[in-house]
Amino acid sequence: MKSVLQIFLFTTCLLLSSVNAAENSEIKYLLFFISKSDCTFIRNGKEYTAVKASEHLEYKYNHVKSRIKTADQFIDKIASKSSISKKPYEVRCGDTQFKAEQWLAEALSTHRKSIEK
Repeated sequence: MKSVLQIFLFTTCLLLSSVNAAENSEIKYLLFFISKSDCTFIRNGKEYTAVKASEHLEYKYNHVKSRIKTADQFIDKIASKSSISKKPYEVRCGDTQFKAEQWLAEALSTHRKSIEK
C-alpha cells in the first residue's frame, strides 16, 4: 500500500509540474509575442515600444508569479491594466487601437489552437 501511495504522489507531482510548465511557457510566449510586435503600448496615457511593454509586464509578473498560475490570469491580473491607476492598457497596431486584454486573449487563443494541431 505504501508504494502505491508513493507512486500516486510521484505521478501527481509530475502531472502538476507539467501543467505548471505548460502555463509558464504560455506566459513566456505572450511576453515574446508582445516584444516582437510592431505595436505601440499605451500605459497611463504614455506610449511605449513593444520591447519596453514586454519588459514592464515581465517585471510585474516576476513580483507576483507565485500567485499567477495561468496565462489567462497573467492577462487578467498583470497585462490588462495598471496596478496603480487601474486604467486599462491599450495597444495600437497601425491605425487600430484595442484594449491589451482583448489583444492578448486573441493571441493566446491563436497560440493554443496552433499547438493543438
